[in-house]
Amino acid sequence: MAESTVNTFEDITARLDEIITTVRSKDTSLERSLDLFDEAIRLGSKAVELVDSFDMSPSEAAMLEDAQKEPVDAQGATADGASEARGAR
Repeated sequence: MAESTVNTFEDITARLDEIITTVRSKDTSLERSLDLFDEAIRLGSKAVELVDSFDMSPSEAAMLEDAQKEPVDAQGATADGASEARGAR
């Protein structure tokens, strides 16, 4: 996936996963690893911009607020037994 085709948060995380896999490969040169590192930094900045520009709907904001009020145990389950990730997209 070329960096120019990375437009969504999911695209960014997928490309970052590809970069990690490539850098961990013993066949990747230091120069290539440094180029990938630079790309990862740019992608990280783009991800931050996407997150900062995200606007929640009032109902999403209310759901998040309610979820933050629920007590969570050590395993990440709320008092009603649901996983903390239930509101994840």
